[in-house]
This record gives sequence, C-alpha cells and structure tokens, in this order.
Amino acid sequence: MMNSKIYGKLAVTNLKNNRKSYIPYILASAFSVMMYFIMDNLYRNRSLVEKGSPLAIMLSYADAVLLIFSIIFLFYINSFLIKRRKKELGIYNILGMGKGHLGKMLFLESVITTVASIIGGILAGILLGKLVYLILLKILHMGGKIEYRISLASIRMTTIFFGAIFILIFLYNLLQMKLSNPIELLRGGNTGEREPKTKWIMTIIGIFCLAGGYSIALITKEPMAALGKFFIAVILVIIGTYALFMAGSIAFLKMLRNKKSYYYKTRHFTAVSGMIYRMKQNAVGLANICILSTMVLVLVSMTVSLYGGLNDVIVTRFPYEAQITSSGINQKEEGQIEEIIKNMTKKNHTMPTSQIRFHVGRFTTVYNNKTKKLDMMAAGDYTNSNAVDLVMIPLSDYNQTERKNVKLKENEVLLYHRNHKRTHKKSDTEALKNKKVIQLNSISYKVVDELDRLAIAKADTTSFIDGWYVVVKDSSIITTYLKDIYENSNIYDELKEYYGKIQYSYSFNLNGSRANRAKTEKSIQKQLQKKFANCSIESRELSRESFYELYGGFLFIGIFLGIIFLMATTLIIYYKQISEGYDDRERYQIMQKVGMSKKEVRQSIRSQVLLVFFLPLIMAVIHLAFAFKIITKLLSVLNLTNISLFFMYTVGTVAVFAVIYAIIYSITAREYYKIIICRGE
Repeated sequence: MMNSKIYGKLAVTNLKNNRKSYIPYILASAFSVMMYFIMDNLYRNRSLVEKGSPLAIMLSYADAVLLIFSIIFLFYINSFLIKRRKKELGIYNILGMGKGHLGKMLFLESVITTVASIIGGILAGILLGKLVYLILLKILHMGGKIEYRISLASIRMTTIFFGAIFILIFLYNLLQMKLSNPIELLRGGNTGEREPKTKWIMTIIGIFCLAGGYSIALITKEPMAALGKFFIAVILVIIGTYALFMAGSIAFLKMLRNKKSYYYKTRHFTAVSGMIYRMKQNAVGLANICILSTMVLVLVSMTVSLYGGLNDVIVTRFPYEAQITSSGINQKEEGQIEEIIKNMTKKNHTMPTSQIRFHVGRFTTVYNNKTKKLDMMAAGDYTNSNAVDLVMIPLSDYNQTERKNVKLKENEVLLYHRNHKRTHKKSDTEALKNKKVIQLNSISYKVVDELDRLAIAKADTTSFIDGWYVVVKDSSIITTYLKDIYENSNIYDELKEYYGKIQYSYSFNLNGSRANRAKTEKSIQKQLQKKFANCSIESRELSRESFYELYGGFLFIGIFLGIIFLMATTLIIYYKQISEGYDDRERYQIMQKVGMSKKEVRQSIRSQVLLVFFLPLIMAVIHLAFAFKIITKLLSVLNLTNISLFFMYTVGTVAVFAVIYAIIYSITAREYYKIIICRGE
C-alpha cells in the first residue's frame, strides 16, 4: 500500500516537469477568474451601477458570457493537457500504480491548480479592480465621486462558480483515465492518423454556408432587418468556417502537394506532408482561432467606433439642441412654455436659434394590399411586422415653418416620406410613392403634392423610423382621427391620454458654451416639470450623461471581452504549437539524422507555421470585410451613421490586432523550434 505522502510529492513533481504546459494553464485560469471577479464586483457596486440601468444589464450579460466562455475555454485547454499526460499516466500504470492511485494523484494536482487559479485570480482582481474601476469612471465621464468597494458576495460567487468548473474538469479527466487501458495511455497523443480523404460534401456545405452568411451581410439594406439577420449570418459563417478549415484545408494542402515545384523543396515537403496527416485535429484549432479573432475585431471595432463617434451619435439623435413636447395644451400654455425658454436662456447666457414650432397627431399604420388603404392604429403599435409611422400635420403649421401659402381642400393632402432607413418594411413606402390618392381607414384623400423636404420632419426627434408625414387642411381632421382610434385602442391609459391628443413640439438650437447650454436645459426642464403635467424636454446636454453610460458601457464591455477572447486566442495558438512540436519532434529528429541541417529544420518549421498560422487571421479579416456593411446598419440603429469613422477605427483595430498576432507568432514559433531541436526531453 502506497504512503499517502507520495501522492502529494508526485503531484508537485508532475506539475514541475510539465511546467511548460501547466504554468500557462494556471495563468489563463487565474486570468479568467480575475476577469469574472472584476466584472461581477462592478455589477454589485450599487453606488456605481443602479439596478435595472442599461449599464447594470450590460454588466450582468457580460458576467454570464464570461462564465460560459470560461467553461468552454478551460475545458478546451484541458484537452491539450490531458492528451500530453496520457503517456506519462500509462507509464505510472504499468509500473504498478492502479487507476485509484492515479486518481488520487490527479486529484491533488487539481487541488493545487484550482487553489492557485482561484486565489491568484481573486487577489489579482482585488489589486487591479480599482484600476479597472477608475478606467470605467473615465469612460463614463463620472469623475472620482463614486466609492470603490470589494464585494464579499463577488468573492463567494467567483469561488463557487470556478470551483465547480475545476471539479467538472477533474471528473472529466478521471473519466478519460478510467475508460483508457494502459496501452492506449502509453500511446497517448502519439496515435497516428491515416491520410484524411478530401470531404467534398463538407467542403461544399462550408462554401454554401459562408456564401449564405456573406450574402445576408451584403444584401441586407434596412437596419431593423439587420438586427435579426445578423445572428443568422454569424451562425452560417461559423459553420462555414469550421467546414472549410476541416475539409477545404485538406483539399488545399493536397493541391500544394500536387504542385511539384512547391512541394519538392526541403522546407515545404515536411511541412505539407505533416499537416495533411494531422489536419483533422489541426483544423478545429485553426477554426477556433479564426472565430475568436473575428469576435475580437468585430467587438472592438464596433464599440470603439460608437464611443469615438459619440458626438456624431448625439447630433444624429437630436438634430436640434432641444425639443420640448407637450400633449393637449392650449395657446396660452404654449405661450407660457415660450416665456420659460426666453427667461431661462437669458438667465444662463445662451441664445435660442433656429426655432421651429408645430403640432402633430401620431399614429401607426399598416398598408393593406387588398383594400389598398392604410389601416391606422395607436402610435407605437408594431404588432404587425409591416407597421410604419404616420404623422399628421395641420396645414397652418406647414405654411408657417416652410414660409409658404399653400391652400388645401377638405379631402386634399400633402405627402412627405421620412426615410431614416431604419426598418425593412418597404411595402408601405413603395406602395404609397407617386400615389395620386391615399386612403386613411375609410376616407380617401387626393395627394396634391409629394414633398421633397419638410422642416418639421427634421425637427421631429421623437420619430426615428421610416414613415409618412401627411399635411391635412386643419387640426379638426387630426382630432377626429385621434378620438376614433385611441378611444378604441388597448394601450395603457397613460399612453392613451398622452398620444390621444394633438401634441405641441418646440425645437431650437442654443448659442453658448456647453456648460451654459447644460444649465439652460436643466433650468427649462425644472420649470416645465413644475408647471405642466404632460410636458417634457429632450436635449443633447441632458442626454449626454445617459449616452456616455450606454456607449461607454459598450466600449468597456467590448474591450473587456476582447481582452479575454485575445487571451483565449493566444493560449489556443500556444498549446497548438506545443502539441504540434511534440508530435513533430521525432519526425524532424529522424530528418536531422539522415542529413537535414538545423537551418533546413528552421526553414521547414517557418514554412509550416506560416502556412497555417496566418490563415485564421486572413479569414477573420475577410469575415470582417464582408460583415462591414451589415455592421454599419446595426450601428445606424444606435445612431452612428458616420461610415468613414467606423472604417477608420476598423482599419486601426485590424492593424493593432495584426501586430499582436505577429508577436504571438514569433513567440510560439520559437517555442516550437526549441521543442523540435531538443533531443533530451
């Protein structure tokens, strides 16, 4: 019976002997623990994050993503380790250690790696958490007024979650050992593979999936459609990537082998022949690297662009500096609102400019292809997928804002199409263009003119999807429609009360410093809340803080997840190179014994690594290039319409990532070479 102390000594010795594999694993595990702890600790800091706020929701989702990703990533990395350990465990088994003894040894190894990872990760999280917290405050423009706290609940939950992950990994390793006989363990990772056949069906599936994903990305024109189709495209591209790496890569390598001028060279012969025989295993790792690289590029380029273009976003969302909206008020009350604006702007040393006042009635409409009429519903009712907005304007407001003197009869209208390109519903817009008559519910109207421009539409910041503006003879027509539709609608009473009456809007710009504009808008908001029940103000400066919270949160989480995906990419590349190195070592040593010089070995290694190493990066950049158009549509939903700015940040992200990728290449290629030329290991 073995002395119980021997298990501990064996566990420590094994970890030391396999330090080239286990030190990166422990560091990666500790890094995953640290990132999860920091994110969870920020989420639980209620002085920083209010429960239910956009930032709280984003942090909670990021928390879940980190946990799920950590499970997949740690199991994936563990598969490399257990493969390298099988031969060692087989030797122990043949020398007399039963599987029960091996299980005890593996248990102690797991305890050591688990304790080191969790304690190291939490301590690193505590040390670096304050720095991350300060970076987040800087991104959110909050200053240093919020206290940094270490949550005991975060320490407890991090320990529980990652403890459970490491227990599952240990049980998996134990099961692998139990199911293997000593001979299989001895063979371990040296099990040879037959030359894989070219799988044309899988290759064709990969090509079709990739083509389908790219096509969706290229042909999707409307931003709201992009929201749903983007994820379909992502799934197709992922499937296509795996299929092409697993099947298409073999076809590509065989094509190189058939090209005699390339294949029959010392540095290419060993590389290509070796890759063909192991491509089935190699391809999955390369596909993982490609997908992770694409995720890093997309996440970082999108979030950096959103944050970098925040001023453009705010201007797009608010074409005017401020818009005051009220429902069901009379002319006297409108005069009081204008008086408040006059007094507050003067008091805070600002001057209102480009002022525009108008009245509207808001509805949702669906074009009925059978009856050729617009079925009108309460505003915001998008239960029908083809619904778009319809805004009614009295003729007097149109003439005032456009400085015209147009006259309309009772059943005549002017029509303007507001095309924000934010929906995929083309049936309404296309069907109504160039129409001489439109039918709203049961009443037909003659379209006197289809307008090319409308100042009210530009100032109408509350409407931000495609729709129509209909100019009618007088406000009594609008009132009739509002009464008929809203009294029979199923919307909340508060919304019925607000939207069921004609709305008054007053939009204007402000001259003055940003600080004075912010003071003016806050003063106006305070006065309006005091005097009017259904009156609100939307403005650039009042909304700037919430935009920084939303888009700053996107940036923080994008960078945060980008870092952990980059770490995963690095580790997968490292372990792939280490695993390949041990698999190739014997073959290269035989080559050296029959006359191959170390220089030729190095050239062969460089050829093999370059052959496959930069392929995932090239594919990731191609994926990003095809996704560029649909990403711009997604960004337009978030009010970023500056495509050149997104292009600039995307190119910068790719350049930085390529440099980091090249550094990883140089380090891992060196490790691969060391393993190949080291005869004594």
